[in-house]
Amino acid sequence: MADKNTNIRVRFAPSPTGALHIGGGHTALFNWLWARHTGGKFILRIEDTDLVRSTKEYEQTIMDGMTWLGLDWDEGPDKGGDYGPYRQSERLDLYRKYAQQLTDEGRAYRDGEAVLFKVEPGQDISFDDMVYGRVEVMSDALKERDSDKLKDIVIIKSDGMPTYNYAVVIDDHLMAISHVIRGEDHISNTPKQILLYRALGWDVPTFAHLPMILGKDKKKLSKRHGATSVYEYRDMGYMPDSVFNFLALLGWSAGDDEIFTREKAARLFELSRVTRKPAVLDPDKMNFINQEHLKRLDPMTRLAMIRPFWEEMGLPVDKHDDTWLAEALTLMAGRGRTAKEMAEFSDYFVSFDPVKARWDGSDIAEDRKPGLRDFFAALFAVTDWTPEALEAQARKWTEERGVRMKDYAMPLRFVLTGMKVSPGIFEVAVHLGRDEVKRRLEHYGLI
Repeated sequence: MADKNTNIRVRFAPSPTGALHIGGGHTALFNWLWARHTGGKFILRIEDTDLVRSTKEYEQTIMDGMTWLGLDWDEGPDKGGDYGPYRQSERLDLYRKYAQQLTDEGRAYRDGEAVLFKVEPGQDISFDDMVYGRVEVMSDALKERDSDKLKDIVIIKSDGMPTYNYAVVIDDHLMAISHVIRGEDHISNTPKQILLYRALGWDVPTFAHLPMILGKDKKKLSKRHGATSVYEYRDMGYMPDSVFNFLALLGWSAGDDEIFTREKAARLFELSRVTRKPAVLDPDKMNFINQEHLKRLDPMTRLAMIRPFWEEMGLPVDKHDDTWLAEALTLMAGRGRTAKEMAEFSDYFVSFDPVKARWDGSDIAEDRKPGLRDFFAALFAVTDWTPEALEAQARKWTEERGVRMKDYAMPLRFVLTGMKVSPGIFEVAVHLGRDEVKRRLEHYGLI
């Protein structure tokens, strides 16, 4: 970690009008990384001035999504802190106070129920962005659409609510935010906010705008690209560590290793190394990262991730010992990119029913069955029920008869799993146990 800097304060300020979007999760994560890297504070502020669309349920969903990702905050509506309240709807007196101050000083004026800030020409409102570098802007650029007239900035709407560009300035200053880290779509808002900081006589924070996230087709992320909320990833069987890892790589690199922990990311993170280039949300990359994290889990933790998906499939999980189930998943050796896929690929360990549903045995010709029965009888004659002993017997039997082992091992794979692909079939047979293997062979008339 860098030297502890208690003056570094960053915030994530979502609107509670929906679940935690993947873009919001990305912004929250980069703020969290900077706070944890520097020893600063990460603040959660709820921007709920959209009275029609904001709900407490969405607020809770956003906080739950952040918690699932492992993004703990130091101050917020549920934790309190010295800079509250942390909901904009509870800060309305502050917005009115400073709007009145600007009006009294002649920097703002009333237009009906609304209050507008006057934009004066000839002001240099350029700023240095930690990601995008120097952004050159003059106040003369803030014009009405299709007009040369400068456009004044609405700060209080006619319904009495503050606008985004105004409230964010009041909140960030009063909450002592040192670094404003947000999506690059906010770059165009920054000059307006700088005018308000200056008018109020306040220091301007450091800005860092994050690259846009695009779908694999290089178009703006939307539902057509698949999962767009953090919870969709959870429900599809992705691990929070994997989603964290994946989001951290959108616009930043931890060096040579693409698979890393939260702790390593926080240790290595630097805003100066965030790229300007739009980041691509690649599902294949997400699957690779999740598969790697699944492989690295200890067996019982992996079982805890897979179990809910087996239960959802209606499998009798509770009929088996946890250690035995965990060992079955270890045998899968990384097969399955998500917890859901791994549950689907391993269902035959939990129950014979999915095997029977997938494969009825009708593709085994009658004239092949006597040879298969002889092969399986030879396997059951092996006293040492281990993968090595079973494979040795199978090789000996097939070599003596001049036949290919795969012509006999593949039917066994279908009998035990109902699938073309599985872990080593002798490992599967040993884990299922002699009695269960016999029961499945008997069902298909092969013993």
